[in-house]
Amino acid sequence: MAKRSKKYQEAAALIEKGKAYPIDEAVALVKKTSKVNFDASVDVVFKLGLDTRHADQQLRGAVVLPHGTGKTKKVLVVTQGAKVEEAKAAGADVVGGKEILEDIQKGWLDFEVMIATPDMMAELGKLGRILGPKGLMPNPKTGTVTMDVAKAVQETKAGKVTYRTDKDGNVHMPIGRVSFDDEKLAENFKTVYDLLLRVKPSSAKGTYMKNIVVSSTMGPSVKVASM
Repeated sequence: MAKRSKKYQEAAALIEKGKAYPIDEAVALVKKTSKVNFDASVDVVFKLGLDTRHADQQLRGAVVLPHGTGKTKKVLVVTQGAKVEEAKAAGADVVGGKEILEDIQKGWLDFEVMIATPDMMAELGKLGRILGPKGLMPNPKTGTVTMDVAKAVQETKAGKVTYRTDKDGNVHMPIGRVSFDDEKLAENFKTVYDLLLRVKPSSAKGTYMKNIVVSSTMGPSVKVASM
């Protein structure tokens, strides 16, 4: 195991080992223990009691955080016809049709979120090997395949984040920045927490919320008590 820096060890010493903190205390500790010289991201990881070998226990979707993530994402909309102007008016950074797909085929990937109208998905499917591994392929479950491109762009710019269980049943999401007020971080956390409770698969057995931790970039983890 890599040796931790002195700053990290000093920060970790402020957290009581094994204790699960109420979310209000947890986010305050995360901010206090962030020792980097930039506005670090604050992330949450939920360890869920899911067996992801079963398709119905593989969670995937999106949620708009009430206070955003502190980062504005570069949005590409792939569409045609009247939807082009609709996407531009909504604030999309790049808008295009088949010509954009040709650029992607050649290696252009200067965007963070792709939104597409359903009529473009047949062409987009050909780029699955490029977009899929990078998590950039639009999907109806995350609201990125839609005819309402204006709403999709606006929600993404406002702080919409996607989530997906990994093979071990974990969900990892950003909930803001260290510079956020404690109350805003707590509200963003509670939005995600409530969402995961709502989408709990009926087939899930045993304890659902097994473990929850919040942390800042390069900072120690703080265990959160279930609400």
